[in-house]
Amino acid sequence: MLRVFLAHTPEMRANYYGDRALAALRQVAEVVTHEGTATLSGAALAEAAAGCQAIVADRATPGTAETFAAAPDLVAFLRVAVDVSTIDIPAASRAGVLVTQATPGFVDSVAELAIGMMVDLARGVSGFAADFHAGRVPVPRMGRQLAGRTLGLIGYGRIAQRVAQIAAAMRMRVLAHDPHAVIEGAEAVTLDRLLAESDVVMPLAVANESTRHIVNAGTLGAMKRGVLLVNLSRGQLVDEAALAAALDSGQVAAAAMDVGSAPDQWPHPALAARPDVVATPHIGGLTPEAAEHQAMDTVRQVAALAAARAPDGALNPEAATRLARLGINQTGSPEAAPAR
Repeated sequence: MLRVFLAHTPEMRANYYGDRALAALRQVAEVVTHEGTATLSGAALAEAAAGCQAIVADRATPGTAETFAAAPDLVAFLRVAVDVSTIDIPAASRAGVLVTQATPGFVDSVAELAIGMMVDLARGVSGFAADFHAGRVPVPRMGRQLAGRTLGLIGYGRIAQRVAQIAAAMRMRVLAHDPHAVIEGAEAVTLDRLLAESDVVMPLAVANESTRHIVNAGTLGAMKRGVLLVNLSRGQLVDEAALAAALDSGQVAAAAMDVGSAPDQWPHPALAARPDVVATPHIGGLTPEAAEHQAMDTVRQVAALAAARAPDGALNPEAATRLARLGINQTGSPEAAPAR
């Protein structure tokens, strides 16, 4: 029976690999769980997974060259997330190890949080709540009505499309800029126009070198004075020093963020502590529905491996030479039986 190491700590399992998914995984493989409280990496991860053909890894567990070099039994490294930026895929390929990712099951979850954060910033909800919690008497102040305002979406993937649907139902005008997408359900505009006309800006682009710090001193300066900024995509989309300066000057009235440059993509503590910032600890996909979707993706991937089939979500199948140990050739089909 295929042997699998589930790298989640008990806390991570509770949030991201629940009882139903774990029971399903145990139906298709022998499962070894990580019972320590610290995230494993490098040689320590390889040692914990000794004798296992697959590692099922949460987003906080990296796949490093050291791990792949020290894990001779490993055939596949399965990420229970879309983000594979902490997996050294070239090193995995050199070792002949397959890398997979999960599909995004968090579209509704993240989109709902985005809308909630936008409303929070517009009406000062968190600030009033903090006053009450601290025993202070809040001072009522005028908020912003979002109906009739303009929302600018930088990037137009599935999350942005869902946000656009909800915002349009709220009678907001929705602009979108994405040179790589067909934009329907929003008004396609240049980035310059989006920055100049939006009352709320949400960077939801794919994180890569071309989008790194797409929100920077220059783009912040091109926005309307008093703009609201909401970031739930990736921390590297926003130049945090430039954002802090824009908040100090009033160019940005307030910001909300579920991601940032701190470990595990958390918002940076200095920004999160500001009274003009609403921050959450990377909880966009933290709902039972979203977490179970991605966990069950890896259950299906393990089941495919156990049945001598290449799994969905494979990122480097052409280099995964160790699949042959499970009777799978690199085209994804079972190895043919030898001629008699």
